[in-house]
Amino acid sequence: MPKMKTHRGAKKRIKVTGTGKFIVKKPGKSHILTKKSRKRKNSLKKDTVVTSTLERHMKALLPYGVGR
Repeated sequence: MPKMKTHRGAKKRIKVTGTGKFIVKKPGKSHILTKKSRKRKNSLKKDTVVTSTLERHMKALLPYGVGR
């Protein structure tokens, strides 16, 4: 069986922690920022851990835990 390929776009956007959790940036910080409050924009700066429902998809995109 051939090796599975890593999804190159996912590799650039997702970090894997030492415990195997996936860290991603929150969406919505690129444009239309005038109508968003300062509190909301500040919270969008922070990285977030992927929910357990999406974790299965992330494992398929990054089969070898790229980014450790």
